[in-house]
Amino acid sequence: MATLIQENGIKELSKGTHGVVSNHGITAHNVASHMVPDHEYCEGAAGPACAAPDPAPAPAADEEDTPEIDIMINNVVCSFSVKCHLNLRQIALNGVNVEFRRENGMVTMKLRRPYTTASIWSSGRVTCTGATSEDQAKIAARRYARALQKLGFQVRFQNFRVVNVLGTCRMPFGIRIIAFSNKYKEADYEPELHPGVTYKLYNPKATLKIFSTGGVTITARSVNDVQSAVERIFPLVYEFRKPRSAADEEALRQKRAGRAPPGPAAQQAPPLTDPMHLVTLSDDDNDAWE
Repeated sequence: MATLIQENGIKELSKGTHGVVSNHGITAHNVASHMVPDHEYCEGAAGPACAAPDPAPAPAADEEDTPEIDIMINNVVCSFSVKCHLNLRQIALNGVNVEFRRENGMVTMKLRRPYTTASIWSSGRVTCTGATSEDQAKIAARRYARALQKLGFQVRFQNFRVVNVLGTCRMPFGIRIIAFSNKYKEADYEPELHPGVTYKLYNPKATLKIFSTGGVTITARSVNDVQSAVERIFPLVYEFRKPRSAADEEALRQKRAGRAPPGPAAQQAPPLTDPMHLVTLSDDDNDAWE
Protein backbone atom coordinates (compact mmCIF):
# COMPACT_ATOMS: atom_id res chain seq x y z
CA MET A 1 0.00 0.00 0.00
CA ALA A 2 1.46 3.33 -0.99
CA THR A 3 0.48 6.95 -0.81
CA LEU A 4 1.84 9.77 -2.91
CA ILE A 5 2.92 12.99 -1.24
CA GLN A 6 2.13 16.21 -3.08
CA GLU A 7 2.56 19.81 -2.12
CA ASN A 8 -1.04 20.08 -0.98
CA GLY A 9 -0.93 16.92 1.13
CA ILE A 10 -1.13 13.19 0.53
CA LYS A 11 -3.12 11.66 -2.26
CA GLU A 12 -3.84 7.99 -2.63
CA LEU A 13 -2.32 6.36 -5.65
CA SER A 14 -4.94 5.60 -8.28
CA LYS A 15 -4.77 2.96 -10.97
CA GLY A 16 -6.22 5.20 -13.65
CA THR A 17 -4.32 6.84 -16.50
CA HIS A 18 -3.46 10.51 -16.11
CA GLY A 19 -2.60 13.03 -18.78
CA VAL A 20 -4.34 11.20 -21.65
CA VAL A 21 -6.11 13.55 -24.05
CA SER A 22 -8.74 12.06 -26.36
CA ASN A 23 -9.21 13.31 -29.91
CA HIS A 24 -13.03 13.21 -29.68
CA GLY A 25 -13.36 11.13 -32.84
CA ILE A 26 -11.36 13.47 -35.09
CA THR A 27 -9.18 11.51 -37.52
CA ALA A 28 -7.45 12.16 -40.80
CA HIS A 29 -10.39 10.68 -42.75
CA ASN A 30 -13.16 12.96 -41.43
CA VAL A 31 -11.31 16.26 -42.08
CA ALA A 32 -12.96 18.20 -44.91
CA SER A 33 -11.02 18.28 -48.18
CA HIS A 34 -11.47 22.05 -48.64
CA MET A 35 -9.66 22.80 -45.43
CA VAL A 36 -6.17 24.08 -46.19
CA PRO A 37 -3.39 22.92 -43.88
CA ASP A 38 -1.78 25.53 -41.71
CA HIS A 39 1.64 25.10 -43.26
CA GLU A 40 0.37 26.37 -46.64
CA TYR A 41 -0.81 29.62 -45.05
CA CYS A 42 2.54 30.07 -43.38
CA GLU A 43 4.61 29.59 -46.52
CA GLY A 44 6.43 32.80 -47.33
CA ALA A 45 4.91 34.62 -44.37
CA ALA A 46 7.19 34.91 -41.42
CA GLY A 47 5.07 36.43 -38.71
CA PRO A 48 4.58 35.85 -35.01
CA ALA A 49 1.40 33.91 -35.74
CA CYS A 50 3.30 31.45 -37.95
CA ALA A 51 6.16 31.02 -35.58
CA ALA A 52 6.79 27.60 -34.13
CA PRO A 53 4.93 26.99 -30.89
CA ASP A 54 6.89 27.25 -27.72
CA PRO A 55 8.01 23.94 -26.29
CA ALA A 56 6.14 22.67 -23.28
CA PRO A 57 7.67 23.86 -20.03
CA ALA A 58 9.90 21.35 -18.37
CA PRO A 59 8.46 19.80 -15.22
CA ALA A 60 9.59 21.42 -12.04
CA ALA A 61 12.25 19.79 -9.96
CA ASP A 62 9.75 19.40 -7.15
CA GLU A 63 7.64 17.10 -9.31
CA GLU A 64 10.67 14.91 -9.97
CA ASP A 65 11.43 14.83 -6.27
CA THR A 66 7.86 13.91 -5.34
CA PRO A 67 8.49 11.24 -2.74
CA GLU A 68 6.41 8.17 -2.17
CA ILE A 69 5.52 6.82 1.25
CA ASP A 70 5.08 3.07 1.59
CA ILE A 71 2.93 1.98 4.51
CA MET A 72 3.98 -1.43 5.77
CA ILE A 73 1.34 -3.44 7.63
CA ASN A 74 3.25 -5.47 10.20
CA ASN A 75 0.50 -7.03 12.28
CA VAL A 76 -3.26 -7.49 12.10
CA VAL A 77 -4.99 -8.73 15.26
CA CYS A 78 -8.42 -10.30 14.93
CA SER A 79 -10.76 -12.22 17.18
CA PHE A 80 -13.70 -14.57 16.71
CA SER A 81 -15.85 -17.01 18.68
CA VAL A 82 -16.62 -20.69 18.07
CA LYS A 83 -19.76 -20.66 20.26
CA CYS A 84 -18.90 -23.80 22.21
CA HIS A 85 -16.88 -24.85 25.25
CA LEU A 86 -13.34 -26.00 24.44
CA ASN A 87 -11.42 -28.63 26.38
CA LEU A 88 -7.92 -27.18 26.45
CA ARG A 89 -6.35 -30.46 27.64
CA GLN A 90 -7.85 -32.32 24.69
CA ILE A 91 -6.56 -29.68 22.30
CA ALA A 92 -3.08 -29.87 23.84
CA LEU A 93 -2.97 -33.69 23.60
CA ASN A 94 -4.46 -34.15 20.13
CA GLY A 95 -3.73 -30.86 18.38
CA VAL A 96 -0.79 -30.01 16.11
CA ASN A 97 1.60 -27.11 16.74
CA VAL A 98 -0.02 -26.31 20.08
CA GLU A 99 1.29 -25.28 23.49
CA PHE A 100 -0.72 -25.51 26.70
CA ARG A 101 -0.05 -22.57 29.00
CA ARG A 102 -1.70 -23.63 32.22
CA GLU A 103 -0.68 -20.50 34.13
CA ASN A 104 -2.51 -18.34 31.59
CA GLY A 105 -5.44 -20.71 31.13
CA MET A 106 -5.12 -20.87 27.35
CA VAL A 107 -3.66 -22.86 24.45
CA THR A 108 -1.55 -21.30 21.69
CA MET A 109 -1.75 -22.76 18.20
CA LYS A 110 0.39 -21.78 15.21
CA LEU A 111 -0.04 -21.92 11.46
CA ARG A 112 2.68 -21.77 8.83
CA ARG A 113 0.58 -20.35 5.97
CA PRO A 114 -0.34 -17.68 6.78
CA TYR A 115 2.23 -17.42 9.56
CA THR A 116 0.04 -16.59 12.54
CA THR A 117 -0.46 -17.48 16.21
CA ALA A 118 -3.82 -18.04 17.90
CA SER A 119 -4.64 -17.82 21.61
CA ILE A 120 -7.51 -20.15 22.47
CA TRP A 121 -9.54 -19.95 25.69
CA SER A 122 -11.91 -22.53 27.09
CA SER A 123 -14.87 -20.15 26.69
CA GLY A 124 -14.54 -20.45 22.91
CA ARG A 125 -12.88 -17.09 22.36
CA VAL A 126 -9.94 -17.09 19.93
CA THR A 127 -7.51 -14.25 19.18
CA CYS A 128 -5.27 -14.42 16.09
CA THR A 129 -2.12 -12.33 15.61
CA GLY A 130 0.65 -12.14 13.03
CA ALA A 131 -1.23 -11.58 9.77
CA THR A 132 -0.15 -8.81 7.40
CA SER A 133 -3.56 -8.02 5.91
CA GLU A 134 -7.20 -8.26 6.82
CA ASP A 135 -7.79 -10.98 4.23
CA GLN A 136 -4.95 -13.07 5.64
CA ALA A 137 -6.35 -12.62 9.14
CA LYS A 138 -9.76 -13.97 8.11
CA ILE A 139 -8.21 -16.92 6.27
CA ALA A 140 -6.11 -17.79 9.31
CA ALA A 141 -9.13 -17.48 11.62
CA ARG A 142 -11.19 -19.89 9.51
CA ARG A 143 -8.32 -22.37 9.42
CA TYR A 144 -8.08 -22.30 13.21
CA ALA A 145 -11.82 -22.90 13.44
CA ARG A 146 -11.51 -25.83 11.02
CA ALA A 147 -8.65 -27.30 13.08
CA LEU A 148 -10.81 -27.15 16.21
CA GLN A 149 -13.68 -28.74 14.34
CA LYS A 150 -11.49 -31.65 13.30
CA LEU A 151 -10.68 -32.24 16.98
CA GLY A 152 -14.37 -33.03 17.62
CA PHE A 153 -15.80 -29.70 18.79
CA GLN A 154 -19.10 -28.29 17.54
CA VAL A 155 -17.57 -25.16 16.09
CA ARG A 156 -19.53 -22.24 14.64
CA PHE A 157 -17.46 -19.42 13.17
CA GLN A 158 -19.05 -16.20 14.45
CA ASN A 159 -18.28 -12.67 15.63
CA PHE A 160 -15.17 -12.20 13.51
CA ARG A 161 -13.71 -8.71 13.66
CA VAL A 162 -10.37 -6.97 13.24
CA VAL A 163 -9.31 -5.61 16.60
CA ASN A 164 -6.03 -3.83 15.91
CA VAL A 165 -3.71 -3.03 13.00
CA LEU A 166 -0.06 -2.04 13.35
CA GLY A 167 1.58 -0.19 10.48
CA THR A 168 4.86 1.63 9.95
CA CYS A 169 6.08 4.19 7.44
CA ARG A 170 9.00 6.57 7.00
CA MET A 171 8.72 10.22 6.08
CA PRO A 172 11.20 11.48 3.46
CA PHE A 173 12.65 13.93 5.98
CA GLY A 174 13.66 14.17 9.63
CA ILE A 175 11.32 15.71 12.18
CA ARG A 176 12.03 18.22 14.97
CA ILE A 177 9.98 16.34 17.53
CA ILE A 178 10.63 18.75 20.43
CA ALA A 179 9.14 21.73 18.56
CA PHE A 180 6.35 19.49 17.29
CA SER A 181 5.40 18.34 20.79
CA ASN A 182 5.48 21.90 22.11
CA LYS A 183 2.97 23.14 19.54
CA TYR A 184 0.35 20.38 19.67
CA LYS A 185 -1.31 19.43 22.93
CA GLU A 186 -2.24 16.01 21.56
CA ALA A 187 1.48 15.17 21.42
CA ASP A 188 3.12 13.63 24.47
CA TYR A 189 6.92 13.55 24.57
CA GLU A 190 8.74 11.91 27.48
CA PRO A 191 12.37 11.36 26.42
CA GLU A 192 13.15 9.54 29.66
CA LEU A 193 10.54 6.89 28.86
CA HIS A 194 10.39 6.72 25.07
CA PRO A 195 12.47 8.29 22.28
CA GLY A 196 9.43 9.16 20.18
CA VAL A 197 6.44 11.46 20.42
CA THR A 198 3.07 9.85 21.11
CA TYR A 199 0.35 11.58 19.11
CA LYS A 200 -3.32 10.59 19.39
CA LEU A 201 -5.86 11.12 16.63
CA TYR A 202 -9.59 10.96 17.29
CA ASN A 203 -10.89 10.94 13.71
CA PRO A 204 -9.84 8.36 12.71
CA LYS A 205 -9.05 6.90 16.10
CA ALA A 206 -5.35 6.06 16.01
CA THR A 207 -2.17 6.33 18.06
CA LEU A 208 1.06 7.34 16.36
CA LYS A 209 4.67 7.12 17.51
CA ILE A 210 6.73 9.79 15.73
CA PHE A 211 10.53 9.63 15.77
CA SER A 212 13.12 12.25 14.88
CA THR A 213 14.43 10.11 12.00
CA GLY A 214 11.08 10.39 10.23
CA GLY A 215 9.79 6.95 11.19
CA VAL A 216 6.15 6.73 12.22
CA THR A 217 4.38 3.78 13.86
CA ILE A 218 0.60 3.75 13.58
CA THR A 219 -1.87 1.71 15.62
CA ALA A 220 -5.49 1.81 14.45
CA ARG A 221 -8.58 -0.34 14.07
CA SER A 222 -8.30 -1.04 10.35
CA VAL A 223 -5.96 -0.68 7.40
CA ASN A 224 -7.99 2.24 6.05
CA ASP A 225 -7.66 4.02 9.38
CA VAL A 226 -3.89 3.55 9.24
CA GLN A 227 -3.73 5.20 5.83
CA SER A 228 -6.06 8.00 6.93
CA ALA A 229 -3.88 8.62 9.98
CA VAL A 230 -0.79 9.01 7.77
CA GLU A 231 -2.70 11.47 5.57
CA ARG A 232 -3.69 13.45 8.65
CA ILE A 233 -0.27 13.53 10.29
CA PHE A 234 1.78 14.44 7.20
CA PRO A 235 0.78 18.15 7.00
CA LEU A 236 1.47 18.51 10.72
CA VAL A 237 4.98 17.06 10.70
CA TYR A 238 5.87 18.66 7.34
CA GLU A 239 5.99 22.02 9.10
CA PHE A 240 8.71 20.72 11.44
CA ARG A 241 10.87 18.93 8.89
CA LYS A 242 14.62 19.09 9.27
CA PRO A 243 16.74 20.70 6.53
CA ARG A 244 18.53 18.28 4.28
CA SER A 245 22.14 17.60 5.03
CA ALA A 246 24.93 17.20 2.49
CA ALA A 247 24.64 13.42 2.74
CA ASP A 248 20.91 13.61 2.02
CA GLU A 249 21.51 15.81 -1.01
CA GLU A 250 24.10 13.38 -2.32
CA ALA A 251 21.74 10.44 -1.82
CA LEU A 252 18.98 12.31 -3.67
CA ARG A 253 21.38 13.14 -6.51
CA GLN A 254 22.35 9.49 -6.83
CA LYS A 255 18.69 8.50 -6.83
CA ARG A 256 18.01 10.90 -9.69
CA ALA A 257 20.96 9.52 -11.62
CA GLY A 258 19.73 5.96 -11.11
CA ARG A 259 16.22 6.91 -12.24
CA ALA A 260 17.46 8.49 -15.50
CA PRO A 261 17.71 6.13 -18.52
CA PRO A 262 21.32 5.18 -19.30
CA GLY A 263 22.84 6.67 -22.42
CA PRO A 264 24.57 4.73 -25.20
CA ALA A 265 27.96 5.49 -23.71
CA ALA A 266 26.87 4.27 -20.29
CA GLN A 267 25.51 1.03 -21.68
CA GLN A 268 28.94 0.00 -22.97
CA ALA A 269 31.29 -0.28 -20.04
CA PRO A 270 34.88 0.76 -20.80
CA PRO A 271 37.49 -1.99 -20.70
CA LEU A 272 39.49 -2.34 -17.54
CA THR A 273 42.95 -0.83 -17.82
CA ASP A 274 44.35 -2.89 -14.98
CA PRO A 275 42.53 -6.23 -14.99
CA MET A 276 42.79 -8.48 -11.96
CA HIS A 277 44.42 -11.87 -12.44
CA LEU A 278 43.75 -14.93 -10.37
CA VAL A 279 46.99 -16.17 -8.87
CA THR A 280 47.22 -19.74 -7.63
CA LEU A 281 49.98 -21.19 -5.54
CA SER A 282 51.77 -24.25 -6.76
CA ASP A 283 52.88 -27.09 -4.53
CA ASP A 284 56.36 -25.61 -4.29
CA ASP A 285 54.95 -22.28 -3.19
CA ASN A 286 52.83 -23.99 -0.57
CA ASP A 287 55.93 -25.70 0.78
CA ALA A 288 57.68 -22.36 0.88
CA TRP A 289 54.86 -20.83 2.90
CA GLU A 290 54.94 -23.71 5.32
